[in-house]
Amino acid sequence: MPDRPDEAPPATPHELSEEVGPKEARKVRARRTKDRTLWVGLGMFGIIGWSVSVPTVIGALLGVWLDRRLPGSFSWTLALLLGGVTLGCFNAWYWISQEREAIDAEEENDR
Repeated sequence: MPDRPDEAPPATPHELSEEVGPKEARKVRARRTKDRTLWVGLGMFGIIGWSVSVPTVIGALLGVWLDRRLPGSFSWTLALLLGGVTLGCFNAWYWISQEREAIDAEEENDR
């Protein structure tokens, strides 16, 4: 029975093996990498969250300090808050791209 109702079942055994082969390889790979548990995934969310929030908070605190030291029409708090968010997003993008490269390398080694 196909996974999706709109798909027709494979007509030949060769088509069936082409369809089932990658799914089986994915299952075998998942069994070999048992260290990637739910906690590892949650840890990655934590790393990404901290990599955005820490520069944001540091930027805001530095901005508040500068606004108190150098009062004027320019808001250092807003500018450094935006800068912290931007830096944090680039930092999170870096962590995600590193994880993606590791997954791609692992898949390439399996082939």
